[in-house]
Amino acid sequence: MNDKDLTEKLDELSSELTKLRSEGAKGTLKKETASIRWTRRDIARIKTILNEKVETH
Repeated sequence: MNDKDLTEKLDELSSELTKLRSEGAKGTLKKETASIRWTRRDIARIKTILNEKVETH
């Protein structure tokens, strides 16, 4: 994936995380409680890849 794809995916995951957190706060998040953790980890992975690419240039 190139930088553009990664940043688009990062934006998508960030909005999904916001949605999941608001559902969790309202108590409407059902069996997807682990999805918050996985979404946070995916965001961290993408940020790590982007930071590594910046450092190598």
